[in-house]
Parts: sequence; structure tokens; C-alpha cells
Amino acid sequence: MKISARNQLKGVITDIQTGAVNSIVAIQVGDYSIKSSITNEAVADLGLKVGEQAYAIVKASNVMVGVDH
Repeated sequence: MKISARNQLKGVITDIQTGAVNSIVAIQVGDYSIKSSITNEAVADLGLKVGEQAYAIVKASNVMVGVDH
């Protein structure tokens, strides 16, 4: 696999929560759990399963944080 994104974090899938359209996939990378919302179709196409290795690939120009006060 070759892609342009440089933030490729290899880990293990620890959880897949399937919804009506999207799934939340959790990948354990060291001490951190990274979660991504992807379509159920993508989960099936990639053959994702808990316990298997996968990459969390981050491609973002901004990370925003907000709170209500």
C-alpha cells in the first residue's frame, strides 16, 4: 500500500460498533485508541475484524476542539 499521507499509525482493531449506515472502528496504537467513523460498506470491503492489524491514516489540515460555557 502506498499513499501520500505521512501519518500512518499501525495498530490492532479492538472494537467495531456497527450502526445503521456507519461503523465506529477503534484501533489500538500503543497506549492510545484511535476511532474512526467509516461506512459499513467500507468495513465489509476491507474485511475488518477485531484482533487484526490495520492502519489509522490521518490526513488533516486542522484539528478543532470546542466546549460549551
